[in-house]
Amino acid sequence: MAIGFIALAVFLFLGLDADQASPSPSFSAASGGVEITYGSVIKLMHEKTKFRLHSHDVPYGSGSGQQSVTGFPGVDDANSYWVVRLQPGTPAKQGDSITNGTIIRLQHMRTRKWLHSHLHASPISGNLEVSCFGGESESDTGDYWRLMIEGNEKSWKQDQRVRLQHVDTGGYLHSHDKKYQRIAGGQQEICGVPDKRADNVWMAAEGVYLPVTEMK
Repeated sequence: MAIGFIALAVFLFLGLDADQASPSPSFSAASGGVEITYGSVIKLMHEKTKFRLHSHDVPYGSGSGQQSVTGFPGVDDANSYWVVRLQPGTPAKQGDSITNGTIIRLQHMRTRKWLHSHLHASPISGNLEVSCFGGESESDTGDYWRLMIEGNEKSWKQDQRVRLQHVDTGGYLHSHDKKYQRIAGGQQEICGVPDKRADNVWMAAEGVYLPVTEMK
């Protein structure tokens, strides 16, 4: 088990940007209650259905035609990893903790595109489409999500109930039991909705969590 965690850490670290990577990386294969920091690589689990936020190099057949985002039923798929990134122009850095109300970006580990939303209609329910868009040198405000922690905790931790609200549209990252039949058979629709519901609560699950940077 320990060897598996080390291998995963090395694999994920090699996928990080050179300007984001620490010369002496330290990783924590999280097991509950671990603080989430910038640079951590995580899977987001939909609380109600237990599906993981997922993407793959398959475009939507409608709406924006951008890379599709789905809910994936399995735990082991590498296409469900996301790197937690900061909002450009902020003083935060890799290893900093992330507090309630902070605007973050989520970068898909495998394709390097950003979790994105806009006013296009989602394929199944007609809500706000959620896609992956851009790349290392291409990101805009459509990639900005505000972290909203449920309860009294001030900083984001693993297994903590959170919502992600899209800054441009106001939509909450949402899923439900509506499943695709064609582009991703058996996978759930991910979309944005304008109000808080039980179906837009998420939790950080599996991942490689960078330790909090010590203040000097």
